[in-house]
Amino acid sequence: MIRSKSGLILHPVRMKIIQTLIGGRMLTVQQMAERLPDVPQATLYRHLNLLLKGGVLEIAEEKQVRGAVERTYRLALSGIDPTPEEVSAATREEHMQFFMQFVAGLIGEFGSYLEQDKMDMFKDGVAFRQAALYLTDEELRQLLYTIGGAVMQAMANEPGPGRRKRTLATILIPAPETTNPENYRK
Repeated sequence: MIRSKSGLILHPVRMKIIQTLIGGRMLTVQQMAERLPDVPQATLYRHLNLLLKGGVLEIAEEKQVRGAVERTYRLALSGIDPTPEEVSAATREEHMQFFMQFVAGLIGEFGSYLEQDKMDMFKDGVAFRQAALYLTDEELRQLLYTIGGAVMQAMANEPGPGRRKRTLATILIPAPETTNPENYRK
């Protein structure tokens, strides 16, 4: 299941659709199109149908609007994350492929940013950094909980005047485990 779910989710357009619905949002196609002006409507419908068939999205509501059925979509209650069993079943090569797809999507977004006529990386808040953190498993869980809460709060913001869509991506890579105590500082 992870193979199909990850392949389905890690497509750049489908990731954008999913991001519009994170945080419990329920949106119509028209509302998504307003948030994704760079995605043609036919493309949006095609990818919505793939996500719906793949069980990533579900229809939250249907109502008649001027003789047509308007659907409101949300993330499926089963979630978009693979189960621990699905992650364990994937091969190393598959994990590398999923990671490369994820990074390729980020490269594409950064490339689109750089193609603008006017840009101010400082004013726009463009940043990419790496930090080495020494944490126990519990300290890591607390850090992720804190960051997750702050991100979810910001994701609740709706588009509006003065607000610009910004992508925040996180990658957490642990160093290989070592059992040599000399590798630890006292």
